[in-house]
Amino acid sequence: MGKAKRESSLEELRRHIHKFYIPLARQFIVLFPEGGFLHKRREISHRFAEKNNLPKLEYVSLPRAGAMKVIMEEIGPTTNHGAGSSKEDNAKKENNLSQNNSKTSMQVKVGDSIEWVLDVTIAYPNRIPLHLVDVVCGIRPPCTTHLHYRLYPSSEVPTDNEGMTQWLYDRFIEKDKMLEEFYATGKFPPQVGPANSSTKQNKHSIKELQIKQVLLCTRLCMINA
Repeated sequence: MGKAKRESSLEELRRHIHKFYIPLARQFIVLFPEGGFLHKRREISHRFAEKNNLPKLEYVSLPRAGAMKVIMEEIGPTTNHGAGSSKEDNAKKENNLSQNNSKTSMQVKVGDSIEWVLDVTIAYPNRIPLHLVDVVCGIRPPCTTHLHYRLYPSSEVPTDNEGMTQWLYDRFIEKDKMLEEFYATGKFPPQVGPANSSTKQNKHSIKELQIKQVLLCTRLCMINA
């Protein structure tokens, strides 16, 4: 994805937040910072790591901070519902959005801001993840999937671009170490980092995942209609 396409996607996310997330009083946003499947992203991630003197990750890829930055700018705790930004920043933001969508609302009500960041690390049996074809076609038998949760107050996430990017890098470097130990021992290591953490073992049938997928797609179609 080129720079222009990424910037366009980020502006679309910004518009979506104000057109749907805030008016519909949504309670959470699911973010996938890696931006793609590991088997497709690993080589690109390694090249980026070499170029920028970052560690090469094997079990995850280096994340992209653009979407998280947009989310925290629009509904993060430090924005104080818009009061924390300068008049110049707010005017620029409103102008950018109005150029793309005249119906976009800039009103952020109390309770709309993100309070927590829930970091989820997923470990699959034998390092074989569920692919879209598995879920859609139901060709893979049920498997045990391990989920590791870490909870961060959103106020702890840096707001500047460099700080937020490094914060995300640190989390994914931790994920890589956690998954390395999991696949070697069958268990996640004791708490890594300062946040609260826990693990949960889930087992879902492919049919259950298919039903959830259909319901999710139906709901998304209704929202965007």
